[in-house]
Amino acid sequence: MNVKVKPLRQHDLVNLVEFYAASGIDCALDDAPHDRFADFENERAARRAAVTDASAPLSLNKPAGAPSLTARGTPAAPKNAPNFIKPAPSTAQGDGASNEDARMRAQAAGTLEDLKAALTAFEGCSLKRTAKNLVFGVGNPDARVMFVGEAPGREEDLTGVPFVGRSGDLLNLMLAAIGLERDRDTYIANVVPWRPPGNRTPTPEETELCRPFILRQIELVQPDLVVPLGGAAAKQLLNTTNGILRLRGRSMTCATDKGAFPALATLHPAYLLRQPGQKRLAWQDLLKIKEHLSAGP
Repeated sequence: MNVKVKPLRQHDLVNLVEFYAASGIDCALDDAPHDRFADFENERAARRAAVTDASAPLSLNKPAGAPSLTARGTPAAPKNAPNFIKPAPSTAQGDGASNEDARMRAQAAGTLEDLKAALTAFEGCSLKRTAKNLVFGVGNPDARVMFVGEAPGREEDLTGVPFVGRSGDLLNLMLAAIGLERDRDTYIANVVPWRPPGNRTPTPEETELCRPFILRQIELVQPDLVVPLGGAAAKQLLNTTNGILRLRGRSMTCATDKGAFPALATLHPAYLLRQPGQKRLAWQDLLKIKEHLSAGP
């Protein structure tokens, strides 16, 4: 029976795109549509065939079409079997060569402009290929306080500026509450300068690749106080595994190759938007930041 498919009208396409955006799907990772369900079924069939062949009695003569054996005696995947369940590890992120390249590029940067250029030329992190913009630090490079988040979101990716949108508006209000003006009194950056697809959490490999760049950025700004925003940034900059509710408000240290900087972590503005009852804790942290800055350099 032939089924006639009704063509989509323009407003149907608009509604579909809006649904994708609301679901966090706002970038295409392939040039053409890819049937992942078919990949999965083919992979499962290949695995079942491999298990069946492995349990059969061994023969000195390999039957025609049977899968070849690897060095450990396990069936090798058929040539045409898709690699869907266990993708091959990427050499573009997380390997020693890329990590060393990132460290050398970061340390070679003598100014913030040099560091931005080094990040622009760096090809070791796969996030660069899906992000629209590099989101570098903004603000006063001579500021006494530096705020550091985890990674850009959708608005930041579109504008190339960290902490815009609702989170940025709340951060601006938090700064104003203790007498700080964003562009004049602060410098703001992220541990990871490229947005992960769909706002997912950066992987440990991606974060480790970007770590030398944010540490060098801190060294170049030379702030009197580093303020990690949220648990992910705090763990990376303070070298700890404790959660943000244990770390916040405590005087700690952000260690870099060129020295150590006083640090005080607080809650991320995006978290405060979801949990407004925790703003009292953030206010306590803001008062400590104000007290630290009032004490002088």
